[in-house]
This record gives sequence, C-alpha cells and structure tokens, in this order.
Amino acid sequence: MNKNNIIYFDNAASAKPLDEALEAFNTVAKDFYCNPAALHKGGIEAEKLIQSAKGWTASCLPKGGTVCFTSGATESNNLAIQNAVKARGKKKIVTTSVEHPSVSGAVSRFQFDFEVVRVPPHADILTEVDDSTALVSMTAVCSETGRIIANPASYSIIKSRFPQCVVHVDAAQGFMKVPVNADLISVSAHKIGGLPGIGALFVKDGIKVNPMLFGGDQQKGLRPGTETTALASAFAAAICVNTNSPFDFAGLHERLIDGLKRLSLRINSKNNVPNIVNFSCGVKSEVMLHFMAEHSIYVSSGSACARGKKSRILPAYIIPDEDVDTAVRVSFGRQNTAEEVDTFLEVLETGLKRWK
Repeated sequence: MNKNNIIYFDNAASAKPLDEALEAFNTVAKDFYCNPAALHKGGIEAEKLIQSAKGWTASCLPKGGTVCFTSGATESNNLAIQNAVKARGKKKIVTTSVEHPSVSGAVSRFQFDFEVVRVPPHADILTEVDDSTALVSMTAVCSETGRIIANPASYSIIKSRFPQCVVHVDAAQGFMKVPVNADLISVSAHKIGGLPGIGALFVKDGIKVNPMLFGGDQQKGLRPGTETTALASAFAAAICVNTNSPFDFAGLHERLIDGLKRLSLRINSKNNVPNIVNFSCGVKSEVMLHFMAEHSIYVSSGSACARGKKSRILPAYIIPDEDVDTAVRVSFGRQNTAEEVDTFLEVLETGLKRWK
C-alpha cells in the first residue's frame, strides 16, 4: 500500500508526526546523544535542549508551575491522580463518566477506600464537589466525541469554594486546542504532531507531588531516569509549529458535518472541538472500519486504548445501543484537506448503499 495515498483520519489516536518534529528527533538523536545528566560538554548541551523543550511546553500551560516530562499522558494521569489522592487526607473523588481509561482506571484503584462519584456529561460536576473532596479529575476534551468538558471557569469556582481540593485535567486531546487551567495537567506529544513516548505533567506551584519511581535525581527526583532528549526536542518542535502556525479545523469540520447530514446520519458530537467528529452510520463499526481501510482510509470507532471493545463512553451521552454499535470517529490532523473529506464521504456513501 502506498502510504502517500492513505487518508489518515485517526489523529485523535495518534496524530501524524510533523516533518519538523521528525527532523528535530533525527538531528538530536544523531548529534546530541549524550546523557543530559553527564557533566561534560555533551551532557550540558543535551541538558540545555531538555530545558528548552520544557520552556516550550510551559509556554502553552498556566503560569506559576513546573513541567515534568513523562512517557505520555497515561503516566502523567497516574502520577497526578495517585499523588492528589494520597496527599489530601479526604475521602471523596469526583470525576466524569467519560474519562480516558488511564484516568478511570487510576481512579478505580481507590474505589474501596474513597467515595468515587462519576458525573455524566450532561450533569454539572460542580454540584458534586464538597469539603470532603480530595480530587476532581476531568478530561479537557472527550477522546471519543470531542466534547469540551473541563474549562478554566470550573477550576476557578472549585478552588474558590474548596481551596484544599486538587483539580486534575487530562488535556491529552485538549492541549493547544482549548484553554486549560488546573493544579495538575497531563499532556502528550503524539496528539499534536510530536512522537509517541513522551508527555508531560504540569504541577502548579504549591501542589506536592511525590515520585512513583525511584532511583535517580532527574527532574528533581519526581520522575527519575534518563531524559529522552530527542523525543523532548521533537515535542518542542511540534509545539513551536502549532504555536506559530495554528491550524483552523473549522472548515474541515463544517464540510464533514454537512456531508453527514446529507446522508441523514446521526451525529454524536456536540459542543465539540472541530478536529473530532463522532457519528453513527447504521452499519457495524468494525465492518465499516474494515471497508474504509480497504479504500485506504483510516478511521476508528473510539479510543485506541479500548482495543475494539464496546464503547463505555457513548452510552453516557444517552446514545442508544444500536447507534453505539455503529459509531465511527473521524479525527483530523494538520495534513488533512477538504478533498480528503469529500473522498471519505463518497466512500462512506458507497458503503452505506452496500449494507442498507
């Protein structure tokens, strides 16, 4: 299969790497391979690149905090949640019913010792937060529907009412797409055109976080282990591109929505970021995904971490089972074009005619 002919509409799972990120990775891996903890000139040069990458990451996050590089949003989410729960001494966790598995799974570890409240997306999470709440953890953007969940206003309200409550936001899908503010923020490089294997946890000043791993003093001991200079530089390059040349997905979103309406399909995404659209096609998701792949179009039925399991997210939006079973997620990247949207709609219509 000619990779140049593929229409890649699964960027929410992992965005196509930017050329600038690949170039940065290759250059740094080749020329700045020294351990950034080493005291010789090579190590000092590598450490400067790490700090530069942290600076770029911090520039897109709230002021008054530090950035710790991790292996990705899953590690960041676990580091944030386990610390926030252990440090507070309170007995309630408030989250949403549409969280990524790395959040819902981390929270579930505490369900026998804490009251865990999972708020559906149509309800107001603020009504569940009280003086006994140790942690509020919510996604910035739902990975399956693209719906915007967390917002800076909610954070301000929670902190004004309950200053000791720690607020965590999983911003893997929202980083550089929606405003985010929280005590702890998880981000991931490969969602914005960087490479898999690196993410970051933002820690607001005054929030105590203890390491989950031990064995070194890197990153002030919070996340010991040799930093990945090449991956960090690729992350920084992707941030630089998105900062200096922001991409407007509105045109692609509108074109896709118009086409789906013309085909009379149910659109499951509302109040969503424009790069993610979820709809139900009336044909089993797996069947439609394979049909699309045969035409060199890659889409998904939901979060890649679900590994093909039936969505537990869409029922929370009160979507009927038959529509959950036929759901398709389209997620755009910077490389996508209007012509690709038109091709997708043509192939989709062909598939619908075959099975309806």
